Amino acid sequence: MPIRWSRVRGILFALPILLAATAHGSAAAPRSASDATYYNDASLPAADPFVLRDPSSGDYFAYSTDGADPGHEFAIYRSPDLVTWQRLPGGALNMGDGNQWGRDWFWAPEVYHNPATGRYFLFYSARLRDGIAEHFGYADFEEPSKVGVAVADSPAGPFHNITPGPIDYHPYDPDYHDVNLIMDAEQKKPPATLEEGRTAPLGTYIPFIDPNVFFDDGRIFLYYSRNAYRNWVWDHDLGKYIEESNVLVVELTSEWWDDPAGTTMPQIEPSYRDANRDPDDPPGVRKDGFTPIIDYASDPQPWENAHVNDYAETGGAEKDRRWSEGSTVVKTTTREGRPRYFLTYSANNFANSFYGVGYAVADDPLGPWRKSPANPVLSQDERLGMYSTGHGSVIAGPDSTELYYVHHGRPSAELDRRLYTSRLRLDQDRPALHIDGTTEDRPVPSGVAPYSLAADRPVIDVSGGRGEVGWRVGTGSGTAMPLGNPLNRVEPQVDPASGLSVEPGVDGAVVHGSPDGVAALRLSYQRRVSAGHYVEVNQDAGPVAVTVPVADCAATINGPQADVVVSEGVTCIVDARVRGSVRVVPGASVIVVNSTIDGSVHAESPGAVWLTGGSVAGPVRVRGASGQVRLDGVEVGGSVTLTGSAAPVVAGSVIEGALRCWGNEPAPVDEGRTNEVRGAVQGQCPEA
Repeated sequence: MPIRWSRVRGILFALPILLAATAHGSAAAPRSASDATYYNDASLPAADPFVLRDPSSGDYFAYSTDGADPGHEFAIYRSPDLVTWQRLPGGALNMGDGNQWGRDWFWAPEVYHNPATGRYFLFYSARLRDGIAEHFGYADFEEPSKVGVAVADSPAGPFHNITPGPIDYHPYDPDYHDVNLIMDAEQKKPPATLEEGRTAPLGTYIPFIDPNVFFDDGRIFLYYSRNAYRNWVWDHDLGKYIEESNVLVVELTSEWWDDPAGTTMPQIEPSYRDANRDPDDPPGVRKDGFTPIIDYASDPQPWENAHVNDYAETGGAEKDRRWSEGSTVVKTTTREGRPRYFLTYSANNFANSFYGVGYAVADDPLGPWRKSPANPVLSQDERLGMYSTGHGSVIAGPDSTELYYVHHGRPSAELDRRLYTSRLRLDQDRPALHIDGTTEDRPVPSGVAPYSLAADRPVIDVSGGRGEVGWRVGTGSGTAMPLGNPLNRVEPQVDPASGLSVEPGVDGAVVHGSPDGVAALRLSYQRRVSAGHYVEVNQDAGPVAVTVPVADCAATINGPQADVVVSEGVTCIVDARVRGSVRVVPGASVIVVNSTIDGSVHAESPGAVWLTGGSVAGPVRVRGASGQVRLDGVEVGGSVTLTGSAAPVVAGSVIEGALRCWGNEPAPVDEGRTNEVRGAVQGQCPEA
């Protein structure tokens, strides 16, 4: 049942946040074998970010108050790893859809996905354009903020308002003396005494912002922030009125959530409807109830007092205010099996250096909630270049062993809000929450790796002096990394002595020139570190890299073929079946990619011999090569013998016979990808 505000003064309440399915506790989570790191570079405009993980793609979507294109509200950012984001064009809400009830102040978007219906629901707040007197009692009500809901079939939108109006909810505080009615037109100087304030008429409608929907055991709660406007609260310690925002909640019914068409608007639970209506009110007057969650008087903490003297300090330009807003709820389970709820909230003005994040803990979504004495747990740190931190959401990492708080902050006191991702830890043994707010290097979230790097072609043919190659970097789940974000890149490198030059782009490169024989283009995945330079990423299998041959292919063989004799130039054998052997005469070169050779490969004083993927049934013998010698991920049914060549590469291959290496200078290498050799390993060959 709804609780009237006056009946819970002094009771400790706090606000629930979004349920995150994750392991909890203070023990270190297992990490993937990758040394990849990230840091908060604060390059993307964002405010009040909310993050959803899309189950179909595995990608994360962040929705932001700021950053949308003109004609849209709420920027959308997409990321496979929670830390490397790419903005999508447009925005979540198209303002030209003809069904918009909001005038301005489009704030705090949050999106929820129902996997049973496939619908995505966008909750957001805005100021009413029409019907202000109907909703708030006065046509000149200064901050007529309400919450609307839009729906989409994709997390990328477009979202469309379910109805041309906000949620049918009229929260009313019957016990509030509306001192705004006895103040001057500027509404900045409240009554000087509590006695004077109590002469003001009782009752006011509540403007509300910052919606957060929390699902718990079949119940649905809508938490929101009561706008500070029209909420002057007497502070007995300070002896004056402070205009405050608080966190409140109302329960919702489930019809909207279960509607497969997504055309049902959320409704408040019937017990809240008209819960604050007076019997003497005329017919048709709505006065709905609410449950208070967070307010200052119930659990005062000095860090929330950054603006209580602003009126005097600004010469009357600003009000004396407090804020509690931007709430999110996480549910965990204690070791004894009992539910425990954590609520994060932001306090102080979002544009001020004192803006920060606190949290409260409860055993029930409706409380009572107690704020942590460790508050604030995220705040400005000038040494790290991170200012005005706050208003985020909690989300699990890719393998659900870690939690993250995605929030906004500022890289300097003068710049607008930007997107940050900070590790969040919950302590299972005691109700404690920690946020690692930093701009220093941190490991990428667990479950992102192993990375994969693939080129879009097995050979770069530079016939005519020009060739192209594209690339893709995938995560362990297969989703693509956004290489347009400068936090990561693929670096193409070619031996300058080859006579080739590389013109790199985001997702590919153009190779210019014509090599003498076969050249190697190495592609490596790199991430930028906080010092400003890029570092190659390594994991258990070695560097995240791939090497692609570059050649002017004089002949190309595909499909079935008998014995192949390479007599001059470079022959490229790609996706072929050779029903015999391959022999390379002195001075000629061969590239064999993803092909099956039923016999042997024999090269005497060749230019280059490059075998990638596929299989060779017989032995491989290369002697006295003047160019590249490479066996990369090849299955060899016989032995491999490499003699008298320069720096052969034998990497990630399976060799049924022996691996013999003599007289090579430098000695052969495996590039960190060991081979599986059934026979003996002799001479200079890398150990299996």
